[in-house]
This record gives sequence, structure tokens and C-alpha cells, in this order.
Amino acid sequence: MAFAITQTCCSDASCVAVCPVNCIHPTPDEPDFGATDMLYVDPRTCIDCGACADACPVDAIFPVDALTAPLKSYADINARYYADKPAEAPDPAPNFHTWAPPTFDRVIPSDLAPLDVAVVGTGPAGMYAVADLLSHTNATVTLIDRLPVAGGLVRYGVAPDHPSTKRIGETFARFHTHPRLRLKLGVEVGRDVTTDELADRHDAVIYAVGAAGARDLDVPGAHRTIAATTVVGWYNGHPDVRADAVDLSAERVVVVGNGNVAVDVARVLTADPATLAGTSIAPHALAALTSGKVREVVLLGRRGPEDAAYTAPELLALAQRAEVDLVVDTHDPRVTAAIEAGGKAALLRGVRQEAVDWSAPPPHERRRVVLRFHSAPDAVVGDDEVRGLRVSGGTEITTGQVVRAVGYRGTPVPGLPFDDGAGTIPNTAGRVRPGTYVVGWIKRGPNGGIGANKSCAAETVGALLADVTAGLVTPKRRRRRSRRR
Repeated sequence: MAFAITQTCCSDASCVAVCPVNCIHPTPDEPDFGATDMLYVDPRTCIDCGACADACPVDAIFPVDALTAPLKSYADINARYYADKPAEAPDPAPNFHTWAPPTFDRVIPSDLAPLDVAVVGTGPAGMYAVADLLSHTNATVTLIDRLPVAGGLVRYGVAPDHPSTKRIGETFARFHTHPRLRLKLGVEVGRDVTTDELADRHDAVIYAVGAAGARDLDVPGAHRTIAATTVVGWYNGHPDVRADAVDLSAERVVVVGNGNVAVDVARVLTADPATLAGTSIAPHALAALTSGKVREVVLLGRRGPEDAAYTAPELLALAQRAEVDLVVDTHDPRVTAAIEAGGKAALLRGVRQEAVDWSAPPPHERRRVVLRFHSAPDAVVGDDEVRGLRVSGGTEITTGQVVRAVGYRGTPVPGLPFDDGAGTIPNTAGRVRPGTYVVGWIKRGPNGGIGANKSCAAETVGALLADVTAGLVTPKRRRRRSRRR
């Protein structure tokens, strides 16, 4: 019986590396890698060895016959990825499951002096860089974070009802006690130490500071909205977010955006609080959800369901909850047509469709999430308090809370260049200048999930090592020996 990869896949390709028959794709050297929602096991080629399940850092891989009801659809999802791909191909055609010849992208001199590297940020991007340095070089690493608790996006960005995804933090945490690592928490660059001081103390510095800022809405009244980053930080207990930062007194909440973060917010706000008890949710958030009045969350998308930003696994997690209804608003005939046409929109086949009366309060029988496509926000309605959101076409959705989930953006690091338009630190393959490097969202922008940071970190560490090999970065220990001569 084959194995199948399921909803919590982080796509970091740990499973690919251990598969003895190369039956998990796309692999990091294939064009689709990073562009698919997840990785997939080919059931025709899988030999049921279980190596992938043992290696998975987020507990996302199971035998097909052990899939529980919410996950049973992933047997077909894995198989469909291979529907038009050969399991075996006669010569001279290439076999899809044949390993490519090994490649060696790095050349590290045998006499490389030990490096002293600082990594700023303990989220996935920083930790993949740390793992690369400690596993493949003789470097000593100083790991720095401005917060008192390590974890970054894994600790403060993953929804509490996704405990399997949070498990990757355990993989990262084992490096915190590595003999060549020094962990310094509560240290902020620009407040406690400058970039120049870090550069002077270390051979190289890698900045993995993420994209903590939130993009704005350019509509009247947007200042009365709340950022999805605030909501996520609120239910995860982020120390920068006040316990009373999120008001749940409205029965209907509108979330502008339909990416995975928007889906997370909708799922948590409509969850039965009892199902969140015992998770990592912040106690103040659980108490607020228990006493709150939210009955409905509306996900507002500018484009149609065929272009929705959420991934298929996240939509399935939203649709398969027994206690919450999922509804598609049929205000625009293009929505139904797209669903019937197929493609990504076909994920919504079987989801209830109805024309929603936005002037009426949400139904009280059951909580629900409503997907409204082809609607852009025009203005937040209300003076001192939010009373509604006017959207394209003139419809006004009655609501007391508007959350903007229109994207993250990086913020400047004092002493480093910054591209304000892109919200990133300008770089080439992670290199800002010899000795200074970036990784993760501050490098490439806020795209890609946890696993995308693994190849991103490999590129950045590769740039650092290339600079050392080229003599552009000289380990301080070697410089000291040269001065003594």
C-alpha cells in the first residue's frame, strides 16, 4: 500500500532525499518545485518503505489505508499529480523516476579556516541557514533574535489548529544546543547592536528578519481596518501584539484577501473554541473567541475562484469542518461558470452556492465562511466605528470589523540598503555585499511557505562560501595568523 502526502506538507523536500525509488515530486531540481501546493507521492512507484514518513518534519505523510476521514481525499490528490506522467518509460525516453546524475554546486577548500557567522532571525529561513552551516561547514554560529522566544514564523505565524506544521520547530530547535552555536535572544539590531558592530565581530552576517510589516489598503477609511498580521500575532501570543488588539464584538467579519493567511484567520475566528483548547493558542485569544460574537467571516477576492491565492490543501481544511459551513456567494455569474469550467475553481464543486443578502445579519444556526469573488474594496463605511465595507459594484457588506490580508512586506534594517517598493533588502542570490547576506522573505519577498526557505538558504550559504573561496571574505582567524607573520 502506497504512502500519501497530506495537508500539512511543508515542501522542504526532506522526503525527496530519503526516497529510494525517487517517487516524490516535484524535486528541488525540477521546474515545478516551489510552484505546486505541496509535494506528491506516486502510488504506482512507491514501495511502501516508509522512509519519507520518518523524514517528514511536519508529520504530513501516511499510508493510504491509514488516512482518516478528513485526509482520505489526499490519496486521489497524490495520484492525480501523476495522471499524465509515465511511471516507466522505454529507452531512449527518460524515466520520470530515474535519479539524475549527482551535481556538486559548492567547492569548499580543504584548508578552509573556521568561519564565525552571525545569523539574525530564528524563523525557518534563519534556521535552514544555520542547519546548512553547522552540517556542512566547520563554522561557529551566533544565532540572534529580537524576541525572547525563538521560532519566528513557526512560533508566531502558524495557526494554532495546525500543530503538525508547528512540529518543524522541534527539528530546528535541536540546533539550539549544538556545540558550535551561541543563542542570543532579546537582542535587536539597531537597538542593542548595530550592523557595523555585527560585521566587525563576525566573518559574515546573514539577515533572516522576515517580512513583519503588513501592506495597506488604498481606500477611504482603510485606517479603521486591522492587519491580518495583527490577528495572527494576537491568537499566537506574539509579544508585540496587545491582548485586546482584536475586537470580536461584530457578528460578521470581512477579510480582504483570499490567500492562506486569510483562510487561517477565517478558520480560527469561526472555530468552536473547544477545539482550540489545548493547542498553542494564546489564553487571551481563546477567552475572547469563547465570549465573542463572530458568526460569519467573509473572504473577499478581487478576482475569480480560478485565480484564488489559497492553496488546495488550505481550502480543503476549510471545507471539511463539520461544525462550520462554507458558502460561495453567486452575485456574479462568472463565479459559477468558473467552477463548472474546471481548473483550480473546480475545488469548489460541491460547496453550497447562494446569493447572500449582505444587508441582513448572518444566520445564527451555524457559523459559516463565505467566499465572495470578483469584489474589490471601495471604502470602509463608518465614522468612529466600522459599519460596513462598500465593494465594487456598489454593494455594501454590513460588518463591524474589516481585516486586511493583502500581503506582508519587509521593513528596513538600520544600516542596510532597502528597496521600499519591493519591501526587501537588495541582493544577488542572497549577497548584499561580501560579508553581508540575506535569506527568506527579506531576500525574495513574502512568497513561498516554510519549505521554500530551505533552497533559499542553500543559495545564500552558497554565495557566502563562494565569497570565502574567492578571497572576498577572509576568516578572522586566518587574518590574525597573517598579521602575526
